Amino acid sequence: MSDINPSSTSDTSHGFGRALVAVYAVFALAASARSIVQLVTEVESDTVVPYTLSAFAGVVYVLATYALARNHRRLASVTIGIELVGVLTVGVLSLVDGDLFPDQTVWSDFGMGYLFIPLVLPFVGLWWLRRSSVV
Repeated sequence: MSDINPSSTSDTSHGFGRALVAVYAVFALAASARSIVQLVTEVESDTVVPYTLSAFAGVVYVLATYALARNHRRLASVTIGIELVGVLTVGVLSLVDGDLFPDQTVWSDFGMGYLFIPLVLPFVGLWWLRRSSVV
C-alpha cells in the first residue's frame, strides 16, 4: 500500500493547489479593497466604469478563490474563464482606447500595474484545473 493520498494531487489542500488558492485570495482582497476605496472616495462620472469593473474583478477573484479552495470544479472553471475573458477584453480595450479607462483597473493593460499576474493567473488556473482531477 502506498502512503500517498490520491486526492492530494487533485485538490487544493496541498502543494501547488494551495499556492494557487493563496494567490487568488491575495487578488480577491486586493481587487475588492481597491474598488471599495475607489467607489467610496474617488468616484466621478468618468471613473465609474473602471471602478465598477475593479469591483466586478474582485467578485470574480473571490468566487474563484472559494471555488478552488472548496474544489468546486464547475464554478472554478466558469469564474476563471470569466476572468480570462475579462483580462483579455479589458487589456485590449485599454490599449486601443485609453479614454475608456481614465483610471486603472486590475485588468487594464493586461494587468501591467500588477506585474501582468492578472494575465498569467487564469491560464495557470485553467492549466491546474485541467491537469488535476478537480476538473
